[in-house]
Amino acid sequence: MGQFGKILKFELRGYLTNKVFVGVTVFLVAVIFLVTFFPRAMDILDSGEEPGTEEPPEDREIMLVSGGDESVRAALEGAFPEYLVKLEDGDIRRAVTSGEARCALELRSLTDFTYCVDNLSMYDDVAQRAGEALTELYRLTAMSEAGIQPDKAQEIMSAQAAYDVESLGVDQGQNFFYTYVMIFALYMVILLYGQMVATNVASEKSSRAMELLVTSAKPTSMMFGKVAASCLAGLAQLVCVFGSALLFYNMNRSYMEDGGVLSLLFDMPPSLLAYMFLFFILGFLVYAFLYGAIGSTASKLEDINTSVMPVTMIFIAGFFVVVFGMSSGSVDNPLMVACSFIPFTSPMAMFTRIAMSHPPVWEIALSVAVLLASCAGVGVLSAKIYRVGVLLYGAKPKLRDILKAVREA
Repeated sequence: MGQFGKILKFELRGYLTNKVFVGVTVFLVAVIFLVTFFPRAMDILDSGEEPGTEEPPEDREIMLVSGGDESVRAALEGAFPEYLVKLEDGDIRRAVTSGEARCALELRSLTDFTYCVDNLSMYDDVAQRAGEALTELYRLTAMSEAGIQPDKAQEIMSAQAAYDVESLGVDQGQNFFYTYVMIFALYMVILLYGQMVATNVASEKSSRAMELLVTSAKPTSMMFGKVAASCLAGLAQLVCVFGSALLFYNMNRSYMEDGGVLSLLFDMPPSLLAYMFLFFILGFLVYAFLYGAIGSTASKLEDINTSVMPVTMIFIAGFFVVVFGMSSGSVDNPLMVACSFIPFTSPMAMFTRIAMSHPPVWEIALSVAVLLASCAGVGVLSAKIYRVGVLLYGAKPKLRDILKAVREA
């Protein structure tokens, strides 16, 4: 235990004093500060402007209407506040092609018209919006002609169905954001810190310092100390980033008209937050042990990327399986259920199911138990590979050679 503590302290100090680590953390906190304080700054600047100093609004583009009357012009003016609607009985097509008008409507009736525009954008929805406005005007006119008073006709046309939504289970639309943030954070941390663990082990091996360390410390203590240090460093960085985001958001909540996604993220239920940390830590430990073991088999730093590629591909494949399962709307499909009990995918798959559905308690307990056993088993196996791998130089050892050396050791 004493060896583990010393190694943990040494490795953790290395992470926390690393300029890149500190610089990235400070940069992310600064970006969050600027984003969350931007509405407050804009509000202060707007309140400091003197009356009458506002810039005059830009001239609106012209929309010509042929074959309509004042009621048509008023209806289109309400539907298109960005346009200056004018009635025109001349050559509206020439006015559009010459640039005098942005677009034009040639009405044959309220429900039949031609939309004229010079260059039709793929995002142009003027014809659709004009059709909705003219259809509503047609219905109002028809009801008035049928003897219904205009105010009563307007009341009928503006009636909206009132309804309430009562979710008896989980609101997947809301919890989707929690799940995506956790999975994406796990994705980034595993790829970043897992690679750092492998690189640190390989650099110590290439400098021959590991040959002295491995004879004076137990390989289990060294492996567990390195992985625990990287896990704590990753958690510390995440706490700094997300903690500052929560603090800055609460400081500026009143300056945000609608928190939107931010309010959903920062109002995460405590139980879901606890599950997030549990699966985050266990998932990270499984992959970090693998990265450390693989790093010990590399003779040169240049071989790290090639060596860890199989583990990285397994993790990326699991990541996409879970993301596709989230997007499909059915997180309890057979593939997601199976992935909930596989150590390489269960941190993401089971958390997704907990957040977006109601898996049985026994499935959650079994998934956590499998992850705990996998952490211990993979950790011990990685320590044995580590002890053998750091003494292997020259050509890259094959898997069967490593396993044979582990059995003999």
